[in-house]
Amino acid sequence: MLNSVKKSILSFLTVIVLLISSIQGSSQLISKTDKKTLEVKEDSLQQIARFMILDTLEAGRLLAYKDFVPTFIRALQVKNSFYYPFDSVLGISKLYAPDSSFRIFTWYVEIDDYSGWQRGFIQMRTPDGSLKGFRLLDKSEWTDNAYTAICRDTSWIGAVYYNIIKTQYQGKNYYTLLGIDHEGLRSKKKWIDVLTFDDKKRPVFGGGFSFKEDSLRKPTQTRFSIEYKKEATTYVNYEPDLKLILLDHLISETDEPDFPWTYVPDGDYEGFKWQNGQWVHVNKVFNFKLEDGQAPVGDPLLDFKGNRNEEKLKQKSDVNKVKKPGGGD
Repeated sequence: MLNSVKKSILSFLTVIVLLISSIQGSSQLISKTDKKTLEVKEDSLQQIARFMILDTLEAGRLLAYKDFVPTFIRALQVKNSFYYPFDSVLGISKLYAPDSSFRIFTWYVEIDDYSGWQRGFIQMRTPDGSLKGFRLLDKSEWTDNAYTAICRDTSWIGAVYYNIIKTQYQGKNYYTLLGIDHEGLRSKKKWIDVLTFDDKKRPVFGGGFSFKEDSLRKPTQTRFSIEYKKEATTYVNYEPDLKLILLDHLISETDEPDFPWTYVPDGDYEGFKWQNGQWVHVNKVFNFKLEDGQAPVGDPLLDFKGNRNEEKLKQKSDVNKVKKPGGGD
């Protein structure tokens, strides 16, 4: 127990040191003039984002979205904006990659009770502080099969991300993205997708999710999701101690397996382990069921309602921001 407490204290102090280093490093890289410009633009983005996410009228949300994107791009064009956190722009997920080679913004604009737009932007870290990025547009509606599709450049199966995991295989970096898909009247999804970059450093979405160790095998997928009742609480996140992506096993609470909006956790856990460049499915992580509230979570970025914890999201991303590209996992 004492060793565990010492480890926790050490981990906390490390995070604090990295956060301080991040703030100091950012202030040195961004000039005073550019920082002032970014602060003004952030103030505008904060107001626009509030209407884009919270306006009760569809027309108001869409007008705000129309204003948000060009204002956002202009802000990112300011030199060294990569290091500016945009903390006050709520409703937008902002995550740095574990090696600080890029960061990804994602958000959801509700159109009506049945549909919405998922949007994103990848900002690459550049030596001269100039903007290099890729706007992401959700192609789910026009994709024949989201579980086999490889998406390139701006094409993307949309989700609002809350965690990034970096793995490697044969010298290549793989960035696994965990996110929520809010679209759906009665159900939600959580996606696990893989982002890599091709020889021209353009984004490619889609990796390998293998079920070769399951008793009932199915074809390898390019991404994985769980779909569940909108009011249910589900867990999908990476557990460093287990070296697994851990996720709830779901069942239909009404014994209607054809209806995803009836699915809820049953107390068991599945997982995915990284193996030879793929995520390999683990059908049953534990040989016993956990009681409610006893899931072996480390530091979840979602609260018990499935909402993002903005402070934890910021802390994790800030730690990633100060790491150098090509660093260890």
